[in-house]
Amino acid sequence: MVQNMSVPPASRAELSLIDQHAAGLIADAMFALSAPSRVQILGCLLDGPLAAGEITELLGMEQSAVSHQLRVLREAELVEAERHGKRRLYKLSGDAVRELLTAARHLAGQSQLGGSRRQEAAGAMDG
Repeated sequence: MVQNMSVPPASRAELSLIDQHAAGLIADAMFALSAPSRVQILGCLLDGPLAAGEITELLGMEQSAVSHQLRVLREAELVEAERHGKRRLYKLSGDAVRELLTAARHLAGQSQLGGSRRQEAAGAMDG
């Protein structure tokens, strides 16, 4: 159930249209979010930057699949990559992506922030 999402009615003159360029960018981002594995990768990055190998371990996916999904997310500008020595760390590209994921988790009924799998994996390594 969606709560606190009421928007006051607007007259036709007050409606703002999305221009063609912006609509294309939004559609690209929505396409990138259309695969559950890409959404899971973004969820892993809520707690901070990770290398592809770390994402692979957290999600139990093949390295090649994670690399492919990260490329799609980079092309949609939802994820950025930074070189740290020989490693490349991936992070969310900004607060808007974090807010979008937070809202989507809320709508899905999963309000806990952060990567619970990351926390579970860290706990498994400790004990």
